[in-house]
Amino acid sequence: MPRKCWAIAPRKTKGNRDVPIEIVLITGMSGSGKSVALRAYEDAGYYCVDNLPPELLLSFVALEHAHHGNRLAIAMDVRSRTSLPTVPEKLRELRAQGCTVHSIFLDADTDTLVRRFSETRRRHPLTGSMSPQGPRGLVQVIELERELLADLRESAQVVDTSTIRAAHLQSYIKRLMAMPSNRLSLVFQSFAFKRGVPLDADYVFDVRMLPNPHYEAALRDLTGRDPPVVDFLSAQSEVVRMETDIAVFLSDWLEALVENHRSYVTVAIGCTGGQHRSVYLAEQLSRRFSAHWPTVTRHRELD
Repeated sequence: MPRKCWAIAPRKTKGNRDVPIEIVLITGMSGSGKSVALRAYEDAGYYCVDNLPPELLLSFVALEHAHHGNRLAIAMDVRSRTSLPTVPEKLRELRAQGCTVHSIFLDADTDTLVRRFSETRRRHPLTGSMSPQGPRGLVQVIELERELLADLRESAQVVDTSTIRAAHLQSYIKRLMAMPSNRLSLVFQSFAFKRGVPLDADYVFDVRMLPNPHYEAALRDLTGRDPPVVDFLSAQSEVVRMETDIAVFLSDWLEALVENHRSYVTVAIGCTGGQHRSVYLAEQLSRRFSAHWPTVTRHRELD
């Protein structure tokens, strides 16, 4: 039976209305930008703490709520690896007590993480857990970290930071932060297949078979947000059909995702260069769904 904690009951406002506690849990791969994300929440007025041991989560939330208000951002990482398996159950207990809980998992591909550690000359937190050392050993500990964090990643909103600069990551986190906390939010992301599929994608749609504005000289240097490209693509029956098919698929399954307690769904749309077709469709789908769902649009190659 879940342990109840009177100290984290909703606060009362001046109008005597209950204000639920909002908790953001930030986890992810070492070197993926967790400190940048945490600073974004701190700038937004959240009370933030880094590297909190999972054993202290419930008591910390109760204590800090009593002293600092209703919005907390907590970062955990692989340094607490022995107790990380207990986190999902603690989050369920917090939700049962009336807290609003969001989980964000920052990720990046292995090559990017190796490069970041090499550039900063920082030691990975798991260094010493495996051998050999050196670049090969770093790859091994990164893969071990992926295994240790797999359960947390499964239940979180994943943000792929492989190609995002720190300033852009902070801006993107703030855009996610602005989404309603009590509704499923849709993230439409365009990308180029030649640079790899985004790690944070829940659904991936390949639109490389569609007519390509790249081969129209007047459109080549434009993007899928520019009116001439929009006019060109909207006149193509294949493009219209693709947009409709994706929209029908999402519409059929969004309610099931809500019932599965999902907070975010990332829909990645890829073409060859991530400049025209995928950008156009991400914009169109975001506009179509924004009437009924909170949406964010991100263009990986343009950003």
